Amino acid sequence: MANVNNLSYSDQGLALTEQFEGLRLTAYQDSVGVWTIGYGHTGLDVQPGLTITQEQAGALLLQDVAGAVAAVNRLVTVPLTQNQFDALVDFTFNEGQGNLASSTLLRELNAGNTAGAAVQFLVWVYAGGVKLPGLVTRRQAEADLFQATGS
Repeated sequence: MANVNNLSYSDQGLALTEQFEGLRLTAYQDSVGVWTIGYGHTGLDVQPGLTITQEQAGALLLQDVAGAVAAVNRLVTVPLTQNQFDALVDFTFNEGQGNLASSTLLRELNAGNTAGAAVQFLVWVYAGGVKLPGLVTRRQAEADLFQATGS
């Protein structure tokens, strides 16, 4: 089936990701012990003691978010608004493409149940089995954006 969506991440979406990821120019371990730098960048290139510039952090974010953009465009089979797309990209950037692909959120959305999909954002508030207030806040912001009218 051909892709119904071929959207790009908006500046508003990118600002949401930057806000929730925060910017750290020195490598640190996240809430589940993964070495992270910049705006939530992880990978084999992130080691203890690594430091980067703000410009490098921005470039890494654009690189990292490209995978989430492609995944949302590929996996969602119903037309999306820009706000829905941005919310889903932020979710996918944070939770991973595999989690989106296997989620009830995606199943509900592709079945045309937008309201049911919106509620599913709030299921994803745990890291390492612990409910994190930061994830509750992030998922609520994504759900709010997903349901926002406008673009």
